[in-house]
Amino acid sequence: MADLKCPRLIYLKGLLFFGGGCLASTALLVEQPTLKVAFLLAVAVWCFARCYYFAFYVIEHYVDPEFRFAGLWAFAKFLFCRRSKAPHDNASSTPTRPD
Repeated sequence: MADLKCPRLIYLKGLLFFGGGCLASTALLVEQPTLKVAFLLAVAVWCFARCYYFAFYVIEHYVDPEFRFAGLWAFAKFLFCRRSKAPHDNASSTPTRPD
């Protein structure tokens, strides 16, 4: 699938995500209209937004500035490949200073 380049379609996509989130949130609150459900929903939305920010902005700017993520699957591949390629921590792998 090609990258979305048209600004109008990008804004439409964002608006559709926002509308879907509003509809889902409203449906949950209609189903269980309690402060507890509203609070937990707000916390979940905030946590997922921060996770998304972490996956793209924080990793790109502070962990690996060379890698550009194309989506959450690319981020998952990055984490999996990075873990499988990372050297194992053990005492023999730490460099020693010659005396």
